Amino acid sequence: MTEVSMFSVLQHRILDSKLAGPVDMAVREPLYGAKRYIKGHTLGEGTYGVVFKAIDKVTNRTLAVKKIRLGKYKEGVNVTALREIKLLKELHDPHIIELVDVYPHKRNLHLVFEFMESDLEAVIKDRNIFLSAADYKSYMQMTLKGLAVCHKKWILHRDLKPNNLLLGSNGQLKLADFGLARIFGSPNRRFTHQVFARWYRAPELLFGSKQYGPGVDVWAVACIFAELILRRPFLQGSSDIDQLGKIFAAFGTPGEAQWPDMTCLPDYVEYQYSPPQSFRSLFPQASEDCLDLLQRMFTYDPKQRITAQQALEHRYFRTEPAPTPPHMLRRPSKPEAQPKPIEVPSPARHIPLSPPTKTRRIQLFGGDIKTAGEANRDAQVKQQQPELGTPTDAITIPMSIDPKTNLRPTLNR
Repeated sequence: MTEVSMFSVLQHRILDSKLAGPVDMAVREPLYGAKRYIKGHTLGEGTYGVVFKAIDKVTNRTLAVKKIRLGKYKEGVNVTALREIKLLKELHDPHIIELVDVYPHKRNLHLVFEFMESDLEAVIKDRNIFLSAADYKSYMQMTLKGLAVCHKKWILHRDLKPNNLLLGSNGQLKLADFGLARIFGSPNRRFTHQVFARWYRAPELLFGSKQYGPGVDVWAVACIFAELILRRPFLQGSSDIDQLGKIFAAFGTPGEAQWPDMTCLPDYVEYQYSPPQSFRSLFPQASEDCLDLLQRMFTYDPKQRITAQQALEHRYFRTEPAPTPPHMLRRPSKPEAQPKPIEVPSPARHIPLSPPTKTRRIQLFGGDIKTAGEANRDAQVKQQQPELGTPTDAITIPMSIDPKTNLRPTLNR
């Protein structure tokens, strides 16, 4: 079946299943597709198209429409869009974005979603908002509820980050952007490891694993959890190697006893040992239960890492303070109303977040250098590489947790 014919089937199924809502048959025909919606202002723009605000003429409901450009020269419908449509049809939950309608118009594919006011990244960045322990507990609970539903349906999200966690006018948090999501469960199925923005990428992905499961989503949620507590991205690597260095500087360099399968991963390289920092020093304001949950979510071995459902059942969510009800969570300021960003001292300023400079050792095997695909680092290694078969020395690369916020990475950098 071609992509275009697949889209036609999906479109008819969506209409048959009444994703467009309860519309009277007398008015449904003249208000089909683009005719049904009043286009508003643009909300954002991405690689494949734009998102704009719209009003449903029938229900008067405010919606968000993602317009996806179809491929040139009859290439057909974007495969990412087809996957997103297919998977969102399987996911119906208060903590997952609702796909309302799908329609083609002027060689563009339009996905109609419920309208969400903001996202979690805006909350984290808004210095007018004070996040209490009950507040970030509430955000984490809603995130894990949505993720647990995905994993129960055997779906990996693979692109969890604060700006993909959307917030409604009632404070409800919902998982969005399922363009990279995939079905998992087959033991022989292989995936790309180039998923997630780098700061939220699990160590098994940074080591090139192509066979992974829901643990990669849990690691990303742990990074978001840490970001909520610290009010800044937790581990800000500038490359895959640097990202691993920052992970090891925080949690210590893992050994085979701690992560038995690590040395078998495609892009594994040996790092010099770095002792772990205590979670209390990394998150001094967090409760003991909070630290215990973070530690279980940041477990190196994905087989031992806590699941989303197990995290929801953790005692952290049963102890005081209770999660803030969503409608009581403070909403971020409008972009034009936000004050100029200011530097806020880290809550951990009395305990250094940047440990003494560590070193990382790359083992060279007969001239074959495994460096997680980082071309710039390859050049540095080759300059120091000796003749084939001769002993090699350690290559020094700084490893630290830098509290200074860098440019937020996208999927491809």
